[in-house]
Amino acid sequence: METYTRWSFHFFALIEVGVLGLPLLGQGRLPHAVWLFLLVCGHALFAALVASRALDWTRGLRPQPLRLMWALGAVSALLAGTLLALVDRGVGGDDTATALGTLFVGLLGFGGGSITLGIRSRRRVLGLVLGFSTGTGLVLFALDDPVVAALAMALATLFAMGFFTFTSVFSVWLLNAVYELDAARETRARLAVAEERLRFGRDMHDVMGRNLAVIALKSELAVQLARRGRAEAVDQMIEVQRIAQESQREVRDVVRGYREADLGAELAGAHGVLTAAGIACEVSGESAAAGLPGEVQSALGWVVRETTTNVLRHGDAGLCVVGLRVAEGQVVLTVENNGASGATGSGGGSGLAGLRERLAAVEGTLEAGPVGDGVFRVVAEVPLTSVAHEVAS
Repeated sequence: METYTRWSFHFFALIEVGVLGLPLLGQGRLPHAVWLFLLVCGHALFAALVASRALDWTRGLRPQPLRLMWALGAVSALLAGTLLALVDRGVGGDDTATALGTLFVGLLGFGGGSITLGIRSRRRVLGLVLGFSTGTGLVLFALDDPVVAALAMALATLFAMGFFTFTSVFSVWLLNAVYELDAARETRARLAVAEERLRFGRDMHDVMGRNLAVIALKSELAVQLARRGRAEAVDQMIEVQRIAQESQREVRDVVRGYREADLGAELAGAHGVLTAAGIACEVSGESAAAGLPGEVQSALGWVVRETTTNVLRHGDAGLCVVGLRVAEGQVVLTVENNGASGATGSGGGSGLAGLRERLAAVEGTLEAGPVGDGVFRVVAEVPLTSVAHEVAS
């Protein structure tokens, strides 16, 4: 979007030269046509420079180009005044007066549009447009032009500057909106990852909080009983040992539930997390996950989890499609996203290498890479016959 905006305003310089400058060379009766053409070219280049610096300021890359903006305004007004003087003197006759009038309006339009790229206040933008338009009418009236002609030129200036100014203001607004949406999307993705971490933290707290409190109380009781020489202190410590062992088992269960992913839950979780991050997600084949062996669900669940995480962290996807199917004695999981920069392999052990190791445990394979048009595809295949044979043995 930023590249499109910048080149659009750079292209305006060519439009200014083509629409306003080249016709001057065809005016045979217009004196100094070549010099006027060169002035138009210089004005177009100056306006393009101001537009580029103003867009840099909009993106926070440079300070506001106030001096260049004032200089462009002064140059535009000076050139416009020169043209009015030529028209007032009747240089070239009535035919050239129309061309000079068009050039006058065009110069103010292109110049004012470039200047407003560097103005954030809408009131100042409106003041700039009305100021140039009103000044045009007053100058023409002071040169003893008819009131109707002065008013028509002022309205033409108002229309031209209003059009280019609206284009500039809308372009800046749209560019800022795109950047804000992109920042909001990244924030949503980080929040989704943080929410998953908090969920795991809450599970650990629920498991350990109560048991640690009981261990602390029973240990204190055992200390008091031991100081009194009571035999029950041994029983309390045995109970503490039992609770500690039970806590270890429960922690392993929590971690196992987190690491050995349930495929159905991971598919539903991927849809929820990606949707919350502003990425359209399509999931198919959830019903096929229920009948798969636990080892296959765990391995493929990790594929879903890792690819989803990498789409959130490393990609710029707008759509992610997840498909699960069972055919010809094997289960195939496909994950596609249109953010080709989100390569799943950028995570070391938890990236492609880690996923291949997990799939190798169930004799599965993994293929990943771009497939054209900015699409990145991950395909995991696991044969069900070998898994069934291992379970039976």
